Amino acid sequence: MPARPAMRTPRPDDDRGWWRALVDSVLDRTGAEIERDAFFTELYEEFTRPGVWELFPEVVEVLDALDGRFTLGIVSNFDGRLRAILAGLGIAGRFEHIVISSEVGADKPDPWIFQRALALAGVAPEEALHIGDDPRCDWTGAAAAGWHVFRLDRPREDLRGVKPYASRVE
Repeated sequence: MPARPAMRTPRPDDDRGWWRALVDSVLDRTGAEIERDAFFTELYEEFTRPGVWELFPEVVEVLDALDGRFTLGIVSNFDGRLRAILAGLGIAGRFEHIVISSEVGADKPDPWIFQRALALAGVAPEEALHIGDDPRCDWTGAAAAGWHVFRLDRPREDLRGVKPYASRVE
């Protein structure tokens, strides 16, 4: 799918239209003859249902270690469904801020999404640590915005590796 242009204002459909175009593109390539509206509605809702997502084994341990020492937040290229997913996983309350690309009108690696997260958290870029697994969106994007970056590189490195790194950022 082509990149969505940075608008710096919320996207009116919370990216539902983008997801619909993606699903239609896939169905066009497969030649599937199905009722697309019903299929898309079911598929779109499927990704918020309990049991679809699961945490990596170390997530809660690492959140426990960081909680109270740092302001924790999420910067994501997902859409507003992320909040329901995090609630379903039992970790939504761990994050003070959740910055979603469709709600701020810019996707990672655009610096705007990182700047919005900094403004909400009330911290300077050099005080921020971004943990991510995508070399372009997370590593390059956060670094370009002046953040420290923890390069999550599974299976070589999991989230436990952030604990000593976070101590150096304090």
